[in-house]
Amino acid sequence: MAVVVEVGALTDEHFGAGIQVAPIAVPAGFPSPAQDYYDGSVDLNEHLIQDRTSTFVVRVSGDSMTGAGISDGDELVVDRARRPTDGSVVVAILDGELTVKRLRLTRAGVVLAAENPAYPDVRVPELADLSIWGVATCCLHHL
Repeated sequence: MAVVVEVGALTDEHFGAGIQVAPIAVPAGFPSPAQDYYDGSVDLNEHLIQDRTSTFVVRVSGDSMTGAGISDGDELVVDRARRPTDGSVVVAILDGELTVKRLRLTRAGVVLAAENPAYPDVRVPELADLSIWGVATCCLHHL
C-alpha cells in the first residue's frame, strides 16, 4: 500500500498544559527501584513545534516508509516553513497527490525514495511536477 496522508491543522486544543516528568531515567535494560514522585512538567509543544503557524499533523496510511520508522497509522509533525534538504522526510505533492517519502537530491535529479524495498523510488523528471508541502520533524509512533 502506498503512503497517503490526512492533513489536520493544529488548533488550540493541541496546546494544553504540560505533561508531568518523572525525575528518573528509566532503564531499558535491567530494572532499577522505581521512584513514586514526579518533579515538574514538560511542554511537548516546546519539543515538537518550532513555529505553530506553519506546523501541521498528518496521519500516515500505508507502509512504504517503515524503514524510516514510520508505520501505518502514525502521525507526523510537519513544518511547512522548514527548508527541505537531501535526506529530509517530506510530504510531497506529485501529480496532484500527497505522499510521504525521503527526499534525495542526486546528480541525475530529484528522487522521492521509499523506505521499504517493496516500493520503488520515484524519480522526478520535471521539477514543475513536484511540490514539497512540508518537512517531517517528528513521528508520533503508537505502541
